[in-house]
Amino acid sequence: MNQVLALRLHLDDCRAENGALKVLPGTHRDVPLGTAEIEQLAGAGSEVVCEVPAGGAILMNPLLFHASSPMNRPGHRRVIHLEFTAMELPPPLEWRYRVACGILHDSINATF
Repeated sequence: MNQVLALRLHLDDCRAENGALKVLPGTHRDVPLGTAEIEQLAGAGSEVVCEVPAGGAILMNPLLFHASSPMNRPGHRRVIHLEFTAMELPPPLEWRYRVACGILHDSINATF
């Protein structure tokens, strides 16, 4: 998972009051943490609220500890969440949807 990049495309404004993403910076680099360490980090006030306007994007490592805040006002917080990687899965696992890099590379070159 450390070779995966998550892309979050925001279709609506995502502010603290309507459930913006919260993250604990640097936790994607830490060794596996237990519940006590996670609660300590969260309680230390080190979380960051990621407010993003409609049309904005967040790029993140999906191993980063993250959660959505509760919504405190009516409305939407629609997000398209995509994950990208070049790694292969060990057999017998396989990706449900996969675009080979060569195909993507060839189509980009054909366009320009």
